[in-house]
Amino acid sequence: MRASGLTGKKVITTPFSYVATVSALLWEGCTPVFADIDEETLCLDPHAVSEKITPDVAGVLPVHIYGNACDVDTFGALAKDAHLTLIYDGAQCFGSAYKGKSVLDYGDYAACSFHATKIFHTVEGGGVVAHSPEAMKALTLLRAFGHRGDTHYRLGINAKLSELHAAMGLSLLGGVESRIAAYAKVRAAYDALLPPHGLRRLVLREGLKYNQAYYPVIFDDEKTLLRAMERLNAENIFPRRYFYPALNTLPYLKETQTCPVAESISRRVLCLPLYPRLEDANVERIADIVKSCLS
Repeated sequence: MRASGLTGKKVITTPFSYVATVSALLWEGCTPVFADIDEETLCLDPHAVSEKITPDVAGVLPVHIYGNACDVDTFGALAKDAHLTLIYDGAQCFGSAYKGKSVLDYGDYAACSFHATKIFHTVEGGGVVAHSPEAMKALTLLRAFGHRGDTHYRLGINAKLSELHAAMGLSLLGGVESRIAAYAKVRAAYDALLPPHGLRRLVLREGLKYNQAYYPVIFDDEKTLLRAMERLNAENIFPRRYFYPALNTLPYLKETQTCPVAESISRRVLCLPLYPRLEDANVERIADIVKSCLS
């Protein structure tokens, strides 16, 4: 946000994401303008975004939710026509590709998380992909106290990855494809065991090579989701409500904005446990508990 000149301006974003998406905007003094999401892909809906574009909107911040690609073609055209900065939150999309290109190749910038829960990680940290020399220069200065040698150009902070974290990343980078394959095996097991009724799955964008990193299921109602969570927790199984609550309902926002699709989905979506060494027997046990909660 700081590097792109969006500080203090209005930026359209999604209400369905981890809180860090909107936190970055608020931290930079931006005004978040929430547009609703697509009910199938769960990504920010470009048609809803187009209705929110006004002369004082300066940027768009979509999220490649669960590693599923946004409608990057439509967003690219919208941003170009309205002269908006397009920044993608790609925290969950490392390893995903769309039309033969990394999902991180789209937009003016793309931010990626290297948190320990991700397909590729450095224990903690992240990265930013810039798509112009000017943007790269600004980011390089911002992450290194704003100076190069003894010449100080601008205000900056220490946002460099530590050498210890970088070493962890380098040790894991070569195994990304095998990890994706292991995740895919667990996802396929869930697919085979869970019924088509009572649960809805994420619809992946056509042309996407998916990183397989999440297994969200959408229940028909929140009551059933809570029942499933209670029964799973009783067996020491801990799914996560990625992402609840809808960000447009956060109590510290200055104004209320309604996004009915995101609000409904956020109450009904649950991410089931997913990691490479999750044994078939445990996948079956999780699936059986979830099925026992469905009407």
